[in-house]
Amino acid sequence: MVRVLAAPDKFRGTATAAEVATAIAGAARAAGHIGIEMPLADGGEGTLAALGGPNRSSLVTGPLGDPVDASWRLSGSDAVIEMALASGLALLGGAAGNDPIAASTFGTGELISLAAESGARRIVVGVGGSATTDGGFGALRAMYPLQRFRGVEIIVACDVRTRFVDAATVFAPQKGATSSQVELLRRRLVRLAQAYFDEYGIDVTEIARSGAAGGLAGALATLGARLVDGFELVADEVGFDEQLEHVDLVVTGEGFLDAQSFEGKVVGGVAASATAAGVPVLVVAGDVFDGAEAGLDVVSLVERFGAERAFADPLGAIHDVVYERLR
Repeated sequence: MVRVLAAPDKFRGTATAAEVATAIAGAARAAGHIGIEMPLADGGEGTLAALGGPNRSSLVTGPLGDPVDASWRLSGSDAVIEMALASGLALLGGAAGNDPIAASTFGTGELISLAAESGARRIVVGVGGSATTDGGFGALRAMYPLQRFRGVEIIVACDVRTRFVDAATVFAPQKGATSSQVELLRRRLVRLAQAYFDEYGIDVTEIARSGAAGGLAGALATLGARLVDGFELVADEVGFDEQLEHVDLVVTGEGFLDAQSFEGKVVGGVAASATAAGVPVLVVAGDVFDGAEAGLDVVSLVERFGAERAFADPLGAIHDVVYERLR
């Protein structure tokens, strides 16, 4: 009997990591084996769910000023916030609905403040999926007075290593910015970095990951926040490495597998950890780009079943792939 660890990321737009993990584990059980569900995340969307799910909901300011009801988690003195739920691009229906110049992280700052006011002394902030390139200025404004965060540990879970000023050129186009707007945002980040240095004595331009979420990570670093690899943080919190010691196969996956999947993302992290532990890995992806297999056992749902089923019924397709592999 094979012990199968289902440790996927989300399939963006079609299935959550939890739904994918259930499909994988269910297929393992249907084939007569043991299926263990461990949905993962890398600091982006799904991080809150991977770390226990929400048990709070608060009305905060959305990225363009409209109120949004943002879920978050408080457990004892630990809080988990997913900034995409307060300041995310998905809240606006994507890049077409965004104003990349005006988009603000103010609502994320409100959530951080609420967590501290509720007794949190350790706050994890997942920073993927943002609509913003405001350098975190909005969040800091919502957090005033900043002195109240002394003694509060803030940990920023990032899935990129981009530096502060580079956030404009790397990410702003994905958020709807034109080339002229990208340059305006870049210059704004340069000025903001200088203001942060003058005010806090921290040079955010020299900090890896400070450009995550359009510079929100760098802004929080001025308060002493630690910027960490999001996958490693989630994996550590849920005991991924410990579980590896007791399984015979790991199945992971995401919607689109490409070269970036191996740069701080779930699939790359799972594959590296499992390979180091001597555990075989199966990667199931909606589609595969850029020859991203990297020597792994990879199944593309589009190639296996065609695009129509891969996108209309990803969970059924995932179940069938894993079942066929294990029966």
